[in-house]
Amino acid sequence: MRLGERGEGYVVGQFTLLGLLLLALWVTPSFSPPWLGGLGRGLAWVGLGVLLLAAWQLGRNLTALPKPRPGGYLVQQGLYRVVRHPIYCGVLLWALGSSLAHLNLWTLLLCGLLFVWLDRKASLEETWLQERFPEYSAYRQRVKKLIPWVY
Repeated sequence: MRLGERGEGYVVGQFTLLGLLLLALWVTPSFSPPWLGGLGRGLAWVGLGVLLLAAWQLGRNLTALPKPRPGGYLVQQGLYRVVRHPIYCGVLLWALGSSLAHLNLWTLLLCGLLFVWLDRKASLEETWLQERFPEYSAYRQRVKKLIPWVY
């Protein structure tokens, strides 16, 4: 399912889920003990750092859409040597950390939905990357998708 010619629906869904998570963080009660709140905030900051560094390393290839930019190139250096989608990894680390810092059913549910959504978006992106870059297949076998060394 492409949800638009360049995957626009995935971007809308991604930002909708992030908006709902931010709303849940703001309006719902938290059941996090202090130690979990601190751990979660730390994880959220690490996630933001990963997201920003990965976006910088992607350079002119950066786009919110899953369809690669025309004239782009395949990035396999930096964080992209550790995980194929480090921006999504950073977003998910931020979401998980924020959910742990403000623990309740809504934040955990939205974090899980965001993981599933970004996993599907990454799969569509990988279809297009494979079509554009023949070397993507070998890269895909070497490097995990969203969670370094795990998945």
